[in-house]
Amino acid sequence: MSGCLVIQNFINGKFVPSKQFIDSYNPATGKVWAKIPDSDATDVDIAVTAADDAFPGWSATPIQQRSKILLKIADLLESRLDEFAVLESRDQGKPLSLSRTVDIPRAIYNFRFFATSVLHDLNRSSILDAVDAVNYTVRHPVGVAGLISPWNLPLYLLTFKIAPAIAMGNTVVAKPSEMTSVTAWKLCEIFNEAGLPPGVVNIVFGIGPKAGETIVKHPKVPLISFTGGTVTAEKLRLAAAPFCKKLSLELGGKNPAVIFSNTDLEKCVEVTIRSSFLNQGEICLCTSRIYVQREIYSKFVEKFVEAAKNLKVGDPMDQKTFTGALISKEHLAKVKSYVELAEKEGASILCGKEPLELPEENQGGYFMRPTVITDVKDDSRLITEEIFGPVTCILPFDTEEEVIRRANGVRYGLCATVWSSDVSTLHHVSQKLMVGTVWANCWLVRDLNMPFGGMKDSGIGREGANDSVEFFTEQKTICIKL
Repeated sequence: MSGCLVIQNFINGKFVPSKQFIDSYNPATGKVWAKIPDSDATDVDIAVTAADDAFPGWSATPIQQRSKILLKIADLLESRLDEFAVLESRDQGKPLSLSRTVDIPRAIYNFRFFATSVLHDLNRSSILDAVDAVNYTVRHPVGVAGLISPWNLPLYLLTFKIAPAIAMGNTVVAKPSEMTSVTAWKLCEIFNEAGLPPGVVNIVFGIGPKAGETIVKHPKVPLISFTGGTVTAEKLRLAAAPFCKKLSLELGGKNPAVIFSNTDLEKCVEVTIRSSFLNQGEICLCTSRIYVQREIYSKFVEKFVEAAKNLKVGDPMDQKTFTGALISKEHLAKVKSYVELAEKEGASILCGKEPLELPEENQGGYFMRPTVITDVKDDSRLITEEIFGPVTCILPFDTEEEVIRRANGVRYGLCATVWSSDVSTLHHVSQKLMVGTVWANCWLVRDLNMPFGGMKDSGIGREGANDSVEFFTEQKTICIKL
């Protein structure tokens, strides 16, 4: 694709030209490749009005008809999978092989999953014999859903919000990250082609302090689903507090891997390399603290570092590339600052500082080698803060009790991995870890029927089949005396 893309807001089923724009950079080249609307409160208000006007008709549409439209959206997106995969890779910096096999297929699956799962949601009922009464529940869509999604898995996470919201009869005003807006814009073409009524999904592009904050504060938006950083979420909660809105916040992580000496070392190293460095480490579920039992610590470090050094860093369009470009020049500088901190603290940097060999067209891109650090203290910012890049720290431990305490010793609680050949150890340690998801002898095996979310500063609320239905609806109890 040549030239600079000019993105437009999508409101009431139409693309709306903008007067002010933000530059969006291709992370692999460092060059502007798209112009993003710099939407303001007026744009958001027009979008909310469109969603509010569409709500009565869409919420009254039979759920079977809503399901058919979601399935049509999935089919159309699947027919354009390669096109969307290329756009996602160029917009975010991730390898094309990843967007083609994970990001876009999961976005397709999100629409198909919620299109069918909502058909099987059952109401509850009870009979009170003593007073001769019947109770039953019904669910109603809430209204206009404000959806704010991040830049690391742009279409994947946006559709994880849009699909259940509209399946349950809500209408939507969404704001993707201003750094990765292109696939959301292209998705709007599919909404129209699939026959989604005007106003059901509206997308405004722009920055958080203008467009995002206006969505959060808007009195006609009764619920907010946000995925992003913990600092931004603190501001969001304060802004939403006076309105008593429903909130679902999926925030940052500082995720530990707990590796016992009786594990399958080869498999563990292979999976933990992926969990540490996939998508340049820019996944909230990535492993950034690796605790290894002392008996196998040296061997694990040796194998892990060797594997990290062999990961290909470079052009995301190259099928052999494992690590693409980080999202922005500013984010690259932030991630590198943690490596500089490690040097100041006397930690050992075992790999990651080797010179990069990049094609000429990628010389201005935001690339960084997978970096492995050891000899780090538990109170170091390297251990307590979310780095969100291709940097991980490996630490030894001796006892189960000790590693549980250390793994839980940060403000975050999103996910963890546990590695052992002893099933009782897997169960016991998993129960003790203060996180929303524990993967035992695996990583990122997702079943959308299961709840997903975090503890502590990693968020509030859960998403998934039943949990998304719960969030995007209000449940009413009706009692009828016979």
